[in-house]
Amino acid sequence: MSKSITRTLAAKKRIALIAHDNKKAELIDWAVYNKTVLAEHELYGTGTTGRLLTEALGQEVHRLLSGPLGGDQQIGAMIAENRIDVMIFFWDPMQAQPHDPDIKALLRLGVVWNIPFACDRASADFLMTSPLMHTEYEVRLPDYGSYLGRKVE
Repeated sequence: MSKSITRTLAAKKRIALIAHDNKKAELIDWAVYNKTVLAEHELYGTGTTGRLLTEALGQEVHRLLSGPLGGDQQIGAMIAENRIDVMIFFWDPMQAQPHDPDIKALLRLGVVWNIPFACDRASADFLMTSPLMHTEYEVRLPDYGSYLGRKVE
């Protein structure tokens, strides 16, 4: 059995909100519908999405760079540094993006660091209505110590 470690997500979550161009309107609509719940948390958004969310919600959204300019990588770094607890990423499965490798890396980091994330409205609704969104939560993480300690050849 592999070792694991835990970290605690606070009751007030740090939520990354990201949307591709064809999904921005859907994310904004979803966020307005969930405005009361989102007001209890700290929000982060990439580029235009962050600006649109700030305007629609009347709540501060910490803005990062646009996704193609590095915003996805900024969010990924924040996940790896335990500075993002939840990610809502409405990505467009029907359109290739110029920064597809960044998107894949971002989704991979969500799994590596075992954060809850949703990529569509139904999953986001389930996530936001979970009682766990309003309490502390112990996240189990693999112990990457042996992986990090290996010699590079």
